[in-house]
Amino acid sequence: MLRLIATYLATAIAFAAVDYVWLSQIGPKVYHPTLDEVLRPINDPVDFPAAIAFYLAYILGILVLAIWPNRDKPLLSTTVTGGILGAMCYATYDLTNQATLKVWSTHITVIDVAWGTFITAFGATVGGWVLRRMKA
Repeated sequence: MLRLIATYLATAIAFAAVDYVWLSQIGPKVYHPTLDEVLRPINDPVDFPAAIAFYLAYILGILVLAIWPNRDKPLLSTTVTGGILGAMCYATYDLTNQATLKVWSTHITVIDVAWGTFITAFGATVGGWVLRRMKA
């Protein structure tokens, strides 16, 4: 059980740290030009309960769907599975928005799906590495 908790926490810390950089440094340049009219103002903080719920659930998904099933395979398998999971999850969100929202754009979809692929693969890799290290 300690292995799983450590794996979850390592995945969460790695994912959140890198996502923080994205959301604070790069994301505004991607999202604001197109979505400014529907984004929260800078002085209005994010909906923290919703953000926390997303991170808790998404990290659990990475653990259950990418890290644990690949625990006895090479770490690259975990990375690839994480990337596929990220691409599918972020594509679901972005393509749904592109299909239904007037203010969405294709460049946001492409950038965001690429980001989701990378960050989920990265989080899965860190978590997979920790899981393997704790096995010894």
